This record gives sequence, C-alpha cells and structure tokens, in this order.
Amino acid sequence: MTDVVVVESPSKAKTINKYLGSGFTVLASFGHVRDLPPKDGSVRPDENFAMSWQTDDRGAKQIAAIAKALKGAKNLYLATDPDREGEAISWHVRSVLEEKKLLKGIDVHRVTFNEITKSAVTAAMAGPRELDQPLIDAYLARRALDYLVGFTLSPVLWRKLPGSKSAGRVQSVALRLICEREAEIEVFKPKEYWTVTGGFNTPAKAAFQARLTHLRGDKLDQFDLNNEQLAFEARDIVQAGQFTVRSVERKRTKRNPPPPFTTSTLQQEASRKLGMSAQTTMRTAQQLYEGVDLGGETIGLITYMRTDGVTMAKEAIGAIRGHIGKAFGDEYVPDYPRAYSTKAKNAQEAHEAVRPTDVFRTPQQVAHALSPEQRRLYELVWKRAVASQMQSAELDQVAVTLADASGQTLLRATGSTIAFDGFLKLYIEGKDDSKAEDDDGKLLPAMKEGDRVATTAVDAEQHFTQPPPRYSEASLVKKMEEIGIGRPSTYASVLGVLRDRNYVRLEAKRFLPEDRGRLVTAFLTSFFERYVDTGFTASLEEQLDDISGGRADWHDVMAAFWHDFSAAVDQTKDLKISDVIDALDEDLGDHFFPPKDDGTDPRVCTSCGTGRLGLRLGKFGAFIGCSNYPTCQFTRRLVADDGADEGLKDGIKVLGQHPDTSEDITIRRGPYGLYVQQGEPNPEDKKAKPKRTTIPKGLDGNTMTMEQALGLLSLPRLVGMHPETGEKIEAGLGRFGPYVKMGAIYGTLDKDDDVLTVGLNRAVDSLAKKLASIRNLGAHPKDGEPVMIRKGRFGPYAQHGQLIANLPKDQDMNDITLDAAVALLAEKGKPLKGGAKKTTAKKAPAKTAKSKKTSDVDATSGEEAPKKKTTRATTKTSTARKTAGSATKKRKTAADSSSEA
Repeated sequence: MTDVVVVESPSKAKTINKYLGSGFTVLASFGHVRDLPPKDGSVRPDENFAMSWQTDDRGAKQIAAIAKALKGAKNLYLATDPDREGEAISWHVRSVLEEKKLLKGIDVHRVTFNEITKSAVTAAMAGPRELDQPLIDAYLARRALDYLVGFTLSPVLWRKLPGSKSAGRVQSVALRLICEREAEIEVFKPKEYWTVTGGFNTPAKAAFQARLTHLRGDKLDQFDLNNEQLAFEARDIVQAGQFTVRSVERKRTKRNPPPPFTTSTLQQEASRKLGMSAQTTMRTAQQLYEGVDLGGETIGLITYMRTDGVTMAKEAIGAIRGHIGKAFGDEYVPDYPRAYSTKAKNAQEAHEAVRPTDVFRTPQQVAHALSPEQRRLYELVWKRAVASQMQSAELDQVAVTLADASGQTLLRATGSTIAFDGFLKLYIEGKDDSKAEDDDGKLLPAMKEGDRVATTAVDAEQHFTQPPPRYSEASLVKKMEEIGIGRPSTYASVLGVLRDRNYVRLEAKRFLPEDRGRLVTAFLTSFFERYVDTGFTASLEEQLDDISGGRADWHDVMAAFWHDFSAAVDQTKDLKISDVIDALDEDLGDHFFPPKDDGTDPRVCTSCGTGRLGLRLGKFGAFIGCSNYPTCQFTRRLVADDGADEGLKDGIKVLGQHPDTSEDITIRRGPYGLYVQQGEPNPEDKKAKPKRTTIPKGLDGNTMTMEQALGLLSLPRLVGMHPETGEKIEAGLGRFGPYVKMGAIYGTLDKDDDVLTVGLNRAVDSLAKKLASIRNLGAHPKDGEPVMIRKGRFGPYAQHGQLIANLPKDQDMNDITLDAAVALLAEKGKPLKGGAKKTTAKKAPAKTAKSKKTSDVDATSGEEAPKKKTTRATTKTSTARKTAGSATKKRKTAADSSSEA
C-alpha cells in the first residue's frame, strides 16, 4: 500500500502527488479539521485551560478520507504549512486519528518545505522530524487567549453597551489606534507659516529656484514668518538684493536596496503600489505559492508568504546574482551577497523571505498563465527579491548657498542626480505616509563660487501645518508590526473584522472610525484600559514567542493572564448604565458636540431650546437625547449602518404603488435595519399584517428601485429545475439571509450573491454542499415519501417526513440501507421539533374539547375554541427560551471575533 501525505489544500495535494509519484497518496485537510465550538465552556480555566474540540462536517469528511487511505500504510507524513498554524493543523490531524485509534503500527512524521517545487518537496520528505511541541503550545495559548477574550469581553459589551457587536484581543487594539488617530485629527489646530522662494538665472541663463533660509543674519525657523506682513517684508528684501554664489557643496551618497518581502512589507507595498487590500494580497499570494499551470505542470511561483524573515537560501541568492549579471551587467552585482536582518518587533526568522522559487521564471515569461492580480503581485515579489541583491544606487547631491552683498540674507538650492542607478534600474520602493518629498531627480545648473545670479521673481507662499494622516491599510499594518501586536499573517483578517462589524469604514483608502467603533473604544479604554493597551498586548505577544521558543510554559502564561483579566471583568458586574454614559460622555463629548463658531452651547436641545443634549443608551445602542425627556422627545441616532436615513421622512420612503393592488410600496426603518413593506396595517383586523421583507446587505436602501422592491416582496422566486433531479429550485430570504431551496434541502448564499438575480448554476453549486451531507435512500414503501439520511449536530439520523431517528453510534451513514432505515424509524422514530404540532392539528380533528391537549378548533361546532390563559410558569419558560436563544446568537458573534492571531 502507499504511504499517506497530508497537506492543507487540494491544489497543493495534486501538485505534490505528481512530485512524489505512485508510492504516495496525498490528501488535503482543507485547513483545520477541528476547532473550538462557538459556545461557553470550550476553554475551561478551572481545569488548567482544558479545551473541547469539535470536528465539523467538512473536517470529519477529510479525516474519514485520511483514515481510509491509511489502511495498510506504514507512514503518515504531515506536510502542512511551515508555520505555527501549519504545525497546529498537523497536531489536530494526528490527535483526531489517535483518538479514533487509527495510527496503530503507523509511523507519523512531520515535513515542511518553504516552496512547492520538486527539489524542495523531495528534500523535505528525505528529512522528516517530530512535531514541534513548543509551537503547538504557542498555538494553544493564542487560541485560548483569543477565545477567552472574545467570549468574556463581548458579553460585557452587549450588557453594558447595547448595539456593540464584539471585542477581541488584537481587533480592539487595532480599533483603538484608528480611533485615537481620528481624535488627534479632530483636535488638531493648524498653524500658519510662510516660505519665500526666489527664481534666479545663472550667468549662462540657466534657471533655478532657491528658498530663503536666513534673514537679517538670523536663521529662519518654520514659524518665524507666520503672517502675510512678515512674509511680504522678507519677499521685498530678497527682491531688492543682489545675490552671488557663496558656496557649492557636492556629496556622493549611496542608497541601498530594501530587503526582500516579509508578510507585512508585502501587504504594505501591495497596498501602496497596486492598491490591493491586505486580504486580496494574501489570497493572491496563496495562489502563487500553491502553484499555477505552466505547460501542463502545476508549479509554485513564490515561497511561503507567511513569514517574518528577510533571509534567502544561498542557492536562491546565487541564482539571483547570476541573473543580475546576465540581465543587467556585472557592474550591477555587488562584490558580496547582501545579508539582511529584520527590525520588526517580535519577529521570527525561521522562514525565508517571500521570493520567487526560480528567478529565471521572469514576470514576462509566466504572465500568460496568470490572472491580472497574480501577474502584478508576482512581478512585485520578483523585482523586490532581485533588487535586494543588486548594487547600491549612487547619487550626487548638490547644495548651493546664495548670499546678498551684506551676507545677512541667505537662500539655499538643493538637488541631486543619479550617478549610478544600481537597483533603481529595476525597483523603486513606494512612498510611505511619513516620508516627505525629496529632491531626487531635481537638477541644478552648473555653478561655481563667486558667480553672480540674476533675480527673476520672488514669491511668498502661505502654508498651514497638516494633521497626522489617517491610517491606510499599509500604514496601519506597519504600525501594528512596529509595536508588536498580533501576527502579520492575521492582519488581513483583523482589519476585515473591523469593517464587517461596522466599526470602521474605508474612505479614499483611509480608515475612518464609525461612531459605533468610537463608542466601543471609549468603553474599553474606560473600563478595560489595560487590555486594549498596545504595550500590554505587545508583551503578551512576547510571552507567546517565549512559549514557541520553549522558554515558557503556556499554562503559566494563561494562568497569569486569566487571574487579572477575570478580576477586571468581575468588577464590571455592578457597573451601572449611568456610569457607562458618564464615561462615554466625558470621552466623546467633544466629538459628538463640537464647539460652535458663534460660541453658543453645542449641547442646547435644538427642539425644545431648554434641555441639554447628552448620550443615552437604548435597546439598540447609543443615541443622543434631551434631558427634558419625556416632555421633549428629541433623539438623534449615532450609528447608521447603511446610510438609510437619507430620503426617509419620519423613517419612511415611498417608492410608488403596487401595479396590481395600488398599495404603497415603502422603505422603512425597523429596530434591525431597513425593510420593504406593501400597504398599511388594517385597523379593523389587527391580526392581518402588511407584507414586508428585510433588505439584504447587498442592496442599498437609498438607491433601491421599485422593481427591486417588488422582487423582494415576491420572494421566494423560481430559479429553475435541478439538471439532475428535475426538482424545483427556489431562492428566498430567511432569518439568516438569502438562501436557495430544493424540496426540504436549503443552501446558503454568500453576502455577494443577489437573491433577485442568482442563477441556476450558482444555486446548484450551493445546494451541492448541502447534498453532500444528505443521502436519499429512496421512497418509503407505505407512502412513497423519500427516506433520507442527514448529518446532525449529534450525529447522522434517518428522516421520513416529520419523523426522525438517530442512527446507532457504530452505524456509518454511507452503509445503511432503505430497509434498515425504515425499520429504525418504525422502532425509534420521534416527531421532528416544530413539526409535531402541525401534524397533530391535521390528523386529530375528532378530539373533544375535554381533551387536555391543546386544540385550536372545537370538534363539535367547528368554530375556533377560546384561547386558554397563559400561566405564569409558561410565560417564564417562554422568556427563558427567548433569552437563551438571544444568548446563543450573541455567542455566535463572539465566536466570529475570538480567533484573531
């Protein structure tokens, strides 16, 4: 039998299988095969941080495939990615197989390779190792930290700050950086200053410009000329003067090339040069790493893209130097290979920098096989890696000082020329937010000391100091890396969470905090300041690095963190809403109530004229209200998730009339967002409600057309017939978003799918994922209805109509027959929840009114029976169920943010 190799993705599996040949079976784990269940108690601090792991349907399917392949094998090679996450995936796979006792007589090996090439893969297989336990421990600590912060801090937010969605160990610190930068911008006071620039001609009539640096013998500081009068006086002095060249300074400088890319610098440069988001960059880099089809063979074009290291293999450096000499000339090859070391805090240089796997595969040669995004990113990686080993550029810098006859007024002109372009022939690094424009490329005419220059024109120009720029994706990633929070490989997902939660928005490629984000940050800094402090978060990262290096025990690190963190959470139990309001009002008062130009009080109520406006907390979040409530009911929302207030008078926007019923079609705002409504409630029939439907996230309520509104109201709509089964497929909107349906089988649609236009192919694809977990055994012998085997939360079960029965634990869902399922349903079948009541109401019309079971219809008269009074116990039970359901839904939100690094 063949040995088994497990990698992470199917595309890698296919490529590596070609490299290894028929003696190996290469399978994909599709990432993690199990994770912490999104519920309380998955990490238990009281049990030395024991964790409960859960394998989902996809993970179980992959484990089953690996287990099947292992029958008769002697070796299992775990070849997941060469980082902490890859080590953890290998550990999970081994652990699950061990729990199922499937590794008896099988040797388990760990292999890693930094690039998907035949030489790298075969070399790795020849030198396997054991799983790295310190790396696994660091993963466990990080996963436990993120889980405990998310599941402990998020519920505090829900209780004390309604409307907020989640908090996270890295997410909340990144949000604080964005909010604090915005606060700096808001309080920034621009200062006026002027510069004086003169135009001159050399004796040879060559023009150039020089800036005033000294006036009346004194050096000018930035704000010495701070008004028009002073600036014009200085301008006139220069205009009246006769200037000569006092000195000409020439200096040759070298500019060294930047190092090859790390994860962070790749994200930054792709953002600056290509306009790619961090998520797009990482997705595209993953594709280049896993390989593209070149001449019928799948070849990885770049090395592993999640790395802190800036070193490259000696073989790669040698090949790059050889290519430079051949392509550009020997003068572009340094005497010695360049060596780099990273300056990033908490960096781990265990892996190579991001580089091309073969420098001789130039961007031009592989462009035909790449998508536009892949081509641009590969070119960037290739050029950066090659340039990093090229000769330094040499610049001739020239500085000319002009002086008037008295020597009291001086002007300075600077410029530079490229004496030798070196690496600049291939690559110029993108500009940073913090880097000012320099004089590269600005040429000065030939001059010598003593030359008299002629003044042509003198200008005084007004300037104002500028606030610090808002963070772009590139500058925020750079800042996070500099202070050492999170890991570069997780920055893309962290920034994505902030946008998904509507805490921030991107405007002109800059992060702007939403009011909701500022409220969350103000709350956390007021009551959990330590846990959103950059220094504390960075120190935690250092401790995680100590764990991965075997210098610290992960249980000890977790115990120290949890002792203080749980105590801080306990202190908020008695926190009153009034305390929260006071803290937020103090922190954000200037933001929500900025000073007015006329000096009047910005908090005076615009409705009643006497009340004081302030922050209030309601069921759906924070808002601004009047102190004279309830006499004055003025309110102003702070958070608009969809900009839906525009065009909504009194919360309603009329689109037109329904073509059949002439009822108004309106867009309205409800507590959970915008919805479309047809008609109005009937005052005579309170039970009859107008037809309404929510507006999905992909549609903008401000620009919604009548056609779109009618389409939403007419859902579900027929998409088409399934090409294989011939069954009807419909698309509709449910509690959890858009879906497609075929009989009793539902498939979810992505947020980018338009439920009004989704086609048959997309619907079939969505249903296929669901159908993979369902077996249709055939028609039941009694009524012809289908008997199906489904995967449930507690294992597979048989279903016939509203009757279900769990399969025995040792029974595989793929092995059970129709006869066995029918017998199981007859013996152990029980009604499906939510369906029993409906069935009883249909089949029991003959029950008398004396029956204790509830019946909506009196069997004697056929009229509706009077409703029974609801007991207090029933009310409490109902309330408890609603509360539990709400808590479960919120825990799901916390789970989304609990894994960040």
